[in-house]
Amino acid sequence: MTQLIHLDGNSLTLEEVIAVARHGAQCELDEQAKEAVIASRKIVDDIVREKRVVYGVTTGFGSLCNVSISPEDTVQLQENLIRTHSSGFGDPLPEDAVRAIMLIRINSLLKGYSGIRLSTVEKLLELLNKGVTPYIPEKGSLGASGDLAPLAHMVLPMLGLGRAYYKGELLSGQEALDRAGIEKIQLAAKEGLALINGTTVLTGIGALATYDGIQLLKLSDIAGALSMEVHNGITSPFEEDLHSIRPQSGQLATARNIRNLLEGSKNTTVATQQRVQDPYTLRCIPQIHGASKDSIAYVKEKVEIEINSVTDNPIITKEGHVISGGNFHGEPMAQPFDFLGIALSEIGNVSERRVERLVNSQLSKLPSFLVKHPGLNSGFMITQYACASLASENKILSHPASVDSIPSCENQEDFVSMGTTAARKAAEILKNSRRIVATEIMAACQALDLKPENHELGKGTKPAYELIRQKLNFIEFDKDIEIFEELNKASAVVESEEFLATIEKAVDLSIQY
Repeated sequence: MTQLIHLDGNSLTLEEVIAVARHGAQCELDEQAKEAVIASRKIVDDIVREKRVVYGVTTGFGSLCNVSISPEDTVQLQENLIRTHSSGFGDPLPEDAVRAIMLIRINSLLKGYSGIRLSTVEKLLELLNKGVTPYIPEKGSLGASGDLAPLAHMVLPMLGLGRAYYKGELLSGQEALDRAGIEKIQLAAKEGLALINGTTVLTGIGALATYDGIQLLKLSDIAGALSMEVHNGITSPFEEDLHSIRPQSGQLATARNIRNLLEGSKNTTVATQQRVQDPYTLRCIPQIHGASKDSIAYVKEKVEIEINSVTDNPIITKEGHVISGGNFHGEPMAQPFDFLGIALSEIGNVSERRVERLVNSQLSKLPSFLVKHPGLNSGFMITQYACASLASENKILSHPASVDSIPSCENQEDFVSMGTTAARKAAEILKNSRRIVATEIMAACQALDLKPENHELGKGTKPAYELIRQKLNFIEFDKDIEIFEELNKASAVVESEEFLATIEKAVDLSIQY
């Protein structure tokens, strides 16, 4: 049965965003929220009737705010806004990102501060529920007067314009509506502005990256635990007594995760006079992974505030006041999404270093590049190169976007957030780091099969190993494989919901203590 998400403007969760964006959950509107939308709209209608001067309703936009618009032109003004602001460039955003964007916009409008008609909100909901996905180019937003360009692309199909996907096919906006049995609309006063002025795109993209980042942090603990099994890692650095005297939540959670994953393992050891401590990439897993966990927990909190916020301009208060302000500015999310990118980059960095330890015979005491007959066979040699390339690319992508600004709109909009760039970068870093972690897991399983004495695996590492081996065989000879295909298979296993779900049935994994 398809999940039904109840939207009221106030209680949307990150998990519900994922359910709608990726799993086709349907949405319904809260009755009280509908009443709030209707009340807000009445105020806008009164403004137009009374010919009051209100930004974006009876005036032009941006630096044209001093140009008055006649009542008879207010409708055309909104359509013109959509036609001219849809100036995006580049590859289209993926379907799940666009669906997240549509959902968040609907939820924001339901708070009843935007002056939009209920019928227009319901039209956007109809597109979402019936699977009409607007074509939105990924580039073109400054993340300041909201995500103007990409959100204008979202609105175009509602007017029978632009392009949209329906059942996997890219169509004209009008044809997509026709096939889905949806009537186009005409925008009324303020509605175009209400639909495109806000942080919705950067928040939608960043929300998905945040959710995936949380999963990646759990996967990185699994990868680290498997590497511990290979290297007969020393377990004392994961004892709770060590971490309780530095009670950083992510650090405590990571140490507990590793203990849970390695419970029952016969491959780990305790410190001895001959072997006092492991290298940082093993010994400091709680501190390194934990720092990223704390960062992402902070970002998740900010995301869940933002997806239940009003971010357009001007806003209409319940008392009928019109406030022209700056809630569209993306800075409150730009900085967290830069933070997210840095946190995810570090996960890739440390995982790549553990891949090097696995493939390097001097460090692993296993055959070079994890093959029985190195020389004729190169095995995992270039997998480390590929990981190093991704880790290095992440370091470039981790430069914060939010420290940049560029003036726009005749210097009326003279300080922008670049928040959408920050969110897009974080999503790209996520993909790169996830591939590195999948490579570590794959390489660790190969290494375990090469160990001369391979004992019982831990409570959590055993199902991880078994799930990999269900899809990937031990690699003995280069002639039997094309390594990129094997890496793709490993990525598919690790990124599947089944992988984490199976391991989390065996052991508890968390990102906060």
